[in-house]
Amino acid sequence: MEKYLNKIIKGDCLKVLKEIPDNSVDMAFADPPFNLKKKYNHYEDSKEKQDYLNWCNDWMSEMVRITKTTGAILIHNIPRWLTHYAEHLNKIAYFRHWISWDSGGAPMGKTLLPNHYGILYYTKSKPHNEFKFNDIRYPHPRCRTCNEFLKDYGGKKDQAHRFGPLLSDVWSDIHRIRHKKRRDEHPCQLPVPLLERLVLMTTDEDDIVLDPFIGTGTTAVAAKQLGRNYIGIELDPDYVKITKKNIKAAKKTKINGHYVSVYLRHIRTMRDKDFKAIWKNKDGDLKLLDKKTYKITK
Repeated sequence: MEKYLNKIIKGDCLKVLKEIPDNSVDMAFADPPFNLKKKYNHYEDSKEKQDYLNWCNDWMSEMVRITKTTGAILIHNIPRWLTHYAEHLNKIAYFRHWISWDSGGAPMGKTLLPNHYGILYYTKSKPHNEFKFNDIRYPHPRCRTCNEFLKDYGGKKDQAHRFGPLLSDVWSDIHRIRHKKRRDEHPCQLPVPLLERLVLMTTDEDDIVLDPFIGTGTTAVAAKQLGRNYIGIELDPDYVKITKKNIKAAKKTKINGHYVSVYLRHIRTMRDKDFKAIWKNKDGDLKLLDKKTYKITK
């Protein structure tokens, strides 16, 4: 495993995955090509349906094999393909959640407006106490001008948790990367806060996170910023170069000794069990003091 740890391997994901030992990673995440004729540099995103599904079944089986019994298997795609993925995964792993990521879409004719991506969450162990899972909190939606809660909470705002509610299986607070200045030259780049949330939810510090379609490095960046190890696989040499640059620029994000997900100078996600240690003062929010230091301030 040492030759793969904290490395980005250029190569075919199936070939590389077959070299990784059984039960060796703590979280395996995949955001594969969607077979929608996207313009990748070194991959033809247009296969016959069954060829595409056979290929997907192969790398999913490898992901399950190399994940520890305490670990998590997470796969991002559109609902069309996730239904097929689930059919295969139900035979070799245990279903936990279908996470709906509300990301917006465009009309496609005679159909409902496609307005979410899905993330399948599976584990290799059935009993709850055998796999890792952390309760996650995200900030209360607030008014930008007055900072008051946007939700009524049934008239019980005074009883609401100081930071925010526990996470559900519908995520609408993290958005797609739309501005060119915030994205790399990649047709399907995911936002780092999305991966950081998954990492915080299913792993601990120093665990190993694997992504067989690393793209421009989102999963590896999230892992490094949260004190985890990573293994990335990528077919495209141009994306490998971008990934290595992005990883080099990534910095660990700790507040009062605990890792959190930070975006635009605010905490985006934290583990529930870390809340008291992070939020030591009575009121406040996260402010960026300089390029390396974060703290809670009023």
